[in-house]
Amino acid sequence: MLAHAGNIANFWRQINYYAIIKPMKVKVSLDKAYRLLNFGPTVLVTSQIGGKPNIMPVAWNMPVDFDPPKVAICIGDQSYTFHIVRKTGEFVINIPPASIMKKVFKCGRTSGKKVDKFKKFGLTAIPASKVKPPMIKECIGHLECKVIDESMAEKYNIFIVQVVACSAEKGALQKFFRVDKGRFKTLHHLTGNLFFAPGKVIKA
Repeated sequence: MLAHAGNIANFWRQINYYAIIKPMKVKVSLDKAYRLLNFGPTVLVTSQIGGKPNIMPVAWNMPVDFDPPKVAICIGDQSYTFHIVRKTGEFVINIPPASIMKKVFKCGRTSGKKVDKFKKFGLTAIPASKVKPPMIKECIGHLECKVIDESMAEKYNIFIVQVVACSAEKGALQKFFRVDKGRFKTLHHLTGNLFFAPGKVIKA
């Protein structure tokens, strides 16, 4: 009886070990691997050609240098924005707050070839200081950019740009970008029409 009880106890110890120490892992298909990293802020890229501005949401972007500041951004080559940027070499990265999520999503489902997205989705164009494309008033941060390397654009749709001017809504940038505060919460794309906004800031 005691031996039987010992076997049962040992069995449960093994169950607890694998449940706590060795959590189960599941395979993720390679076409969805990007979703494990795709949590940077979704931005609105404004470009302009022939005096007509355009807006495109972009989820894949990251800083690559401090001084001078440079950013890598991936703009799909099937988009109208891709072709504008190839021709003009400049654009603005606008950082939208989570509060305008629906407008951001709709911008991504409409081509700017024949539609003025500013008018259609109730967004406000304001002048940038160093580039021709406008900034978006409703956004909380703006990076005015000039393309400095498009050698990866053809194969990977990646542009390396230099930030030539930067601005943010008053109060948004303190010791850090206050994405934990209501009106400054940024928008992060998960998949399809699913997004999330940051929660509380945690300290190590």
